[in-house]
Amino acid sequence: MTAKTLRTGPGRLLVAVYGVFALAATARGVYQLATKFEEAPVAYLLSVFAGVVYLVAAVGLARAGRTSRRIALVSCSVEMVGVLAVGAAGLLFPSAFPEDTVWSGFGSGYLFIPLVLPALGLWWILHVHRLDRDPEIP
Repeated sequence: MTAKTLRTGPGRLLVAVYGVFALAATARGVYQLATKFEEAPVAYLLSVFAGVVYLVAAVGLARAGRTSRRIALVSCSVEMVGVLAVGAAGLLFPSAFPEDTVWSGFGSGYLFIPLVLPALGLWWILHVHRLDRDPEIP
């Protein structure tokens, strides 16, 4: 197998979902920043940040090569840490986020996809990496 396997099979679906989330999170965050920045700037900036992370993950998953795989690995890891940290912070300090972000409630506003997506992305990246290292793995 080659590094191109990142963007085949389940990888195509991951790229599509990451692309949709990149667009949705970035558009929502930019709109909120432009129209009601003073209400919850941290929450809105986090939504824009999440959108950028989703975009970087989508590009990393869509491209072939060792560097793209590393970029995807780092962005999925950042996303996992972000959704866990923001989700936990929202539970422990509800006043810290007066408005929801993409990662609030561990992604509950988005059917928990923001929690599941990085886990699937990381699994896929590591699975493909193993296949590239040992072509005998079925």
